[in-house]
Amino acid sequence: MNHYANKKSAAESMLDVALLMANASQLKAVLEQGPEFTLYTSLITLISLSLCLQVLVGILLIFIVKWNLNDEQKHLRLNVLENVTTGCIFIIVVINVFITAFGVQRPNPGLRQ
Repeated sequence: MNHYANKKSAAESMLDVALLMANASQLKAVLEQGPEFTLYTSLITLISLSLCLQVLVGILLIFIVKWNLNDEQKHLRLNVLENVTTGCIFIIVVINVFITAFGVQRPNPGLRQ
């Protein structure tokens, strides 16, 4: 059982790293567009919040993997940590839906309007 939980947490960690890289790329794109971009402040705030929550989830996953699932004294603590982690992941998904909806796009210098 503990082996399965460790594999599941490792998979979640890899997905977290992929999303972290995507958000870092989005942050770079917004910063390249500069403050004259209409939704600059909103996107910077949302991306920063998403990045912070992703780091928090990564730390929580490290603790979840580190603790022994077979120790019954830690079941309550692990359950709480897993619930907090799941809640944070849900919030990250919602934030990233808004980031995508606001449309982070890199400027294309070859196209003129």
